[in-house]
Parts: sequence; C-alpha cells; structure tokens
Amino acid sequence: MKTLFTKASLASAVAVALAQPAIAQQESEQTTKELAKENAEVIVVSGTPGGAGIRKIDASFAVTNIDASDIEKLAPKSTADLFKAIPGVWVESSGGESGANVFVRGFPGGGDAPFLTIALDGSPIYPAPTLSFLENSQLFRIDETIEMVEGLRGGPNPVVSNGQPGLTTNFRMKRGGESSEAMAKYTVSDYGLNRVDVVASGALADDLYYMVGGYIKSSEGIRDAGFNSEQGNQFTVNITKVFDKGELNLYTRQTDDRGTWYLPTPLNVDGIDANYTQIGPLNRQATITYGPDDTTEAFDFGDGRGWDGHVSGGSLKLDLGNDWFLIDRFNLTKGKANTFGLVPNGAAVTVADVADNGESAIGAVTGTTYAGDTPIQQIGRWVVLKDIEAFTNDLAVSKSWDDFDASFGIYSASTKSEDWWSIGNTAYHVLVPGGELLDGIECNSDAEGCGFNYDINSVGDASTMAFYATGKWYATTDLSIDLGLRRENHEVNYSVDEGLDGTITKALEYDETKTSWTLGANYALNDNSGVFIRTNRGYKMPYFDDFRDNWGAYTGGNDLIQEITQAELGYKFMNDSVQFFATAFANEVEGDTFVRRPGAPAEILTNEAYGVELDGRYSHDSGFSLSVNATLQETEITASATNEGNEAQRQPGWQVRVTPSYDFDIGDMYATVYGTLSAVDDRFGNNENTVVLEGYEKIDVGMTLDPTESLRLQLSVDNLTDEQGITEGDPRNPDAPNGRFIMPRSVRFSVSYLFF
Repeated sequence: MKTLFTKASLASAVAVALAQPAIAQQESEQTTKELAKENAEVIVVSGTPGGAGIRKIDASFAVTNIDASDIEKLAPKSTADLFKAIPGVWVESSGGESGANVFVRGFPGGGDAPFLTIALDGSPIYPAPTLSFLENSQLFRIDETIEMVEGLRGGPNPVVSNGQPGLTTNFRMKRGGESSEAMAKYTVSDYGLNRVDVVASGALADDLYYMVGGYIKSSEGIRDAGFNSEQGNQFTVNITKVFDKGELNLYTRQTDDRGTWYLPTPLNVDGIDANYTQIGPLNRQATITYGPDDTTEAFDFGDGRGWDGHVSGGSLKLDLGNDWFLIDRFNLTKGKANTFGLVPNGAAVTVADVADNGESAIGAVTGTTYAGDTPIQQIGRWVVLKDIEAFTNDLAVSKSWDDFDASFGIYSASTKSEDWWSIGNTAYHVLVPGGELLDGIECNSDAEGCGFNYDINSVGDASTMAFYATGKWYATTDLSIDLGLRRENHEVNYSVDEGLDGTITKALEYDETKTSWTLGANYALNDNSGVFIRTNRGYKMPYFDDFRDNWGAYTGGNDLIQEITQAELGYKFMNDSVQFFATAFANEVEGDTFVRRPGAPAEILTNEAYGVELDGRYSHDSGFSLSVNATLQETEITASATNEGNEAQRQPGWQVRVTPSYDFDIGDMYATVYGTLSAVDDRFGNNENTVVLEGYEKIDVGMTLDPTESLRLQLSVDNLTDEQGITEGDPRNPDAPNGRFIMPRSVRFSVSYLFF
C-alpha cells in the first residue's frame, strides 16, 4: 500500500506543533528517537511557512536532523563544529569557539559564513548571515537546553522565513511537560576545562510549562594560552502556555561567552604545530595606535572573539477553526560581538633579516636577547568593536482544503550594526607560543607599526519586508506538487568614517526589490520511500560590509545582489531500522564579490557547482548503529577576469563521515561505545588554484556508561591520532606559507545526574 497524502496533512503537522508540551511529558518515559521509531514519523519545521511542520518522509527537500543524543556523541567544540554532520556543508571550525568559516554546496566565498542562517525555534537570530568579523555561529552556543537541530539546504529556503538560499540550521529548544525533570552535568578535560551544565523542566500551573537551563565554564583553551582564555556562561528560560486553540511560547537566552581567536600559523618553521597559538601572557596586553592624531590605547587581546548579549523571542500558534491556522514567530537579538586578535601578516623571517643591527633583537617584556637565526613574524593587533541589534517577525496564515494547502506570510526584519575598527598595528614577535614583541627593529617602534592600518567607525541600518505565499496540491494519493513565491524589499542606510578623523568617506541609501520562487514535487513509492525534485531561485541581498568592501563595484553600477539558481533530485527511505537520503544538486551563483581583506580590490565572479549528498543511518536490535554522511561535488568559476575555469577556493571535492555506535550491558550497567572517522579531499587555498591544502583523516572516539538510571559517565576523545590536518591557508595572503591546523587531540570527561 502506497503512502496516502491525507487532505489534512497541514492541519496534522500544525496539531503536532501545538501538542509539543504533551509530547514533552511522554519523553520522560520514551526518548524522541523511540517515539519517531514507533510512529515512523519525524516532524521537521524548517522550510515550512511559519515553521508549521511536515513529516520528513513527505518533504520535497533535503533536511538533516541531529537530536540531543547525537549532539552528545559528536561532542562539538563549537556551534559550527556541529554542522560537519550535515552533508553538503564544509566547515572550517579551527578558529575556536567563534570565527568559523562555513561553505554550502560549492557556493563561492572567501570566509565567514555568507550562506548560513542560524535560527532558534524557527526565528533567524541575525538576518545578515555574515558581516566582517561576525558570522551567525558566533552568536549561538550549544548546551543541554537544545533538543534538536535541523539543517535545511536549498529547498524552499529562498521563499520562507528570511529567504536564505543556502543553509538554514534551526535549533529547537527543549520544553517543559507535566512531569518535573532536572539534570546536572560536570565536565573536565585535559586542557583545564571546568564546566557545569544544568537544565530543569516541568509545569508551573495547569497548561503552563517551563524549561530553564544553562552553563558556566572556564578553560585555558585546547591550544594552551597560559591563562584562562575561554570563559563564558549562558542562561535560558522558556515558558509555554497552552490554550484550547493554541499556545504561546516565550524565551530568552542570555549569553556572555568568549574565547581565543585561533589564526593561521607558519607551516615551515620547526616547533610550530597544531598546539601553537599566538596569544599568551607576554603579549595579551598590547597598545595600538589609531586615527590621524596617532591616539594610543591598550586592550586585552586575551578576550578573543565572543558574544555578550541576548536572543529573546517566542511564537504564537492558533487554530482559527475550519482548518485555518495562524503562526507568528518573533525574535530580538541585541549585544556586543567584539573581536580581539593577533593576526599574522606575511611569511615568517628571522631576526637577522630585519634587526637594526642585523644580528639580534631584545624581548620587549623579558629583556631576552634573541639571536639572528630566531624565527619571527609580523603579528597584527586587531581590534573590532561591534554592537548589533536585530528584530524579526514571521507571520503565516495557513488553510487546508480537500486536496490543496495554502499559506500566506509576512516576514519583516530590522538589522543594525555599529562598528569601530583598528586593524593592522603589525609588529614583529618571536615565533614561540605567546611570543613577545621585539625591540631593536625599526618599524616595531613606529606609530603605525610595520604594515598597513585600516581604521573605521561606521553605522548601518537595514530593513527587509517580504510577502510570500506557498501552495501544495495533492494531485494523487502518491504525488504532491508545491509552489512558493516571495517578493522582498531590502533597504540599507550606511555610512563610514575611514580613518577615524570624523569625516564620512562612504555613505549610501539603498533600496532594491526581488522576487524569489521555488517549485517542487514529491512522489511516494511506498509507505517507506519516495523521490522528490525541486528547483528554486533566490538572492543574497547585500549588507553593510558588502558596500564598503566593494565600493568601486557598487558606484560602478553593480547592485551587489547575488542571484542563486538551484536544482535538486532526491531519494529517501525510512523504516524502523534505516533512514537514508540521497540528494543530487546543481547550482549557479551569479555576481559573487570576493575581497581578500579590507581595502583590497574586489573580484566579481560567477560560480557553478554540482554534486551528491548522502545521509544515512542504520540501527539494529543488537545495539549496533551506523551513521554516514558524505558529499561529492565539483565546482567551477565560470566568469572571472583572471580565474575562469578554476575550482572554487577552500572546498573539497569529497568528504565523508562514518559514525559507528554499539550499545551493550556491563552487568546491571548500560554502556555505549562510538567513534567517528572523517576523511577530507585536497582543496585549493585560493581562487587562483596555486595553493594546495592537502586532505586528511581524523578519528574521534567516546564511551558512555550508565551505572544507574540517573547517573551517566561520558569520555570523549577528539582527534585520537593527533592528526595535523590543515583546514585553510592564509586568506589574507594565500601565497604566504601559513595555515590553520585542525584542533589537536583533546580528552573530555563528564558526569551527569538526572533528577526525576
């Protein structure tokens, strides 16, 4: 018997969403996985109007689910690190807790995460996916309050929510139910980590539920900085009120978390390996010079990159009767996302190459005399102060008829960023971990240092108003066809004082409107399998830094909008033991602008890519399970002044992750052993394809042991063999022999206790 697309499928999905608190109560007796297994249903909300939800087996797009138990096994070192479990995504998470680079399906980019949106319970946390020194994952920390993350690539993305054409990762928080539960977890590591997580949930009154949780942590960092370079805390409150015909949910997530920004290091100097970091007690406090009057100011560069702010919002879901539903999701994000970094400038040299006397130099802190053969490097002391604010609202009204569903939505967003930068301030430092500044080198004592300085003070406001509509026609019991349209107006007001002299050098008022669309079809082969096909066209609208970095292109008539056209063909299979999804994709990105560093000329190019994503999981009654995700892709720069025909920079032709797991009993105790093998192909470090970054393999292992129903012990080892893989070269100077290593081997141990 083939799957029947019920005429109330939209209503059923919304009903599931409205029943979440009741489901949460059942989860005290059954895990989410067990529920999904019994019902043969996994509900995804990404890619649906207002986050109404749809059965995953019925979805005509590629979406990956990672639940809390998967997150526990993956033990990600950062939010971006978790995205490695999503096929079609290439993540460079070697920059630390913040500062990741995320690439999607071969889309072009020079770093950061221009095609990534992070959403919390369906609401984008910051509509601009990437500003300089700010990508979405910097604003979000994973903890025990997260129930699941969904990773949607392409599909209906260009039409719903904020219209992201690339990757949307939607984090769904845990919610309270009728029964009270609490969990406390303590984690230590071989790099000095001390972390306490707590989460509790239950009922405050009839139909009123709560979930609270958070963490506090401190460590010297996986790359030992010699001081507590990673510190943070987070606290989340989630309240849900259930009505006869709907629910109201409100949340706030208060975060103050920072850590060292790990940067490329010399690859041709003995003693410099994956454990090296520029920051240390001898250089964390430094003075920079900026502005026309050579103003000096001291900063603590040990603060690294982080987020000090809140993400607050909620949703209102109402059953209006007669198969009409209303869902409104809203979010306010506000805080500081500052960056303090010691950034390499060019290749390593020796003291004799640049010393005033040609023989030696003196340590500015210790007074040590360094001989002429001592390796040294220019290090820039970069300061980026960034105050941001954003408010989004997504209102969708849906109606279900006998063989047709329709939704109409209004999405609005306001985005603000106030920036103060002083980047440059370069001077020669000794090439040892936390190496000190040197005296006896002429440019080290100059006001502007040894290299360029770029100082700005800027303010930008952007607003987006979009109207969208989607429709799904159930043509037969096995075939559904859906269409979506979006009309979006995007306005930007932006001004920049370059030089910090009080003079505005660039200012603009920008107003553009575009129409995005998506068309897809889903066909059920039987109860457990189906195929889908989809095509779409969307846009990446420009924000503040796009104009500043590409001013010549903008004033020359380029509107800086990137047009993305995609096609997908997918197969899916789900039963009690197997979940398998295969998606072939092809895309074209027109009008990409790439700037190597602020002030450098922009290159405008067009990029094409095609490939296959594989996402599978097998579970056996014996306790054995196996998860696999893999991506094979080809990329080509099809229009460029100098690089036409080359591959897109920094993206592998293939990557694969295999995660076996085995559950077993040890006497009266329950245990799980698991591991992950990751393998990555070679990549080019630049669009010129002159720098090759070699592929690598990485092994992670772990074990959990439950001595009682309430007590759990977990041991995780990341990079078991201490592989010295390279994620990227030097994005500011690709020809310099610098690169970022993947994180060295680290070990974590945690003890958690569940209170019923």
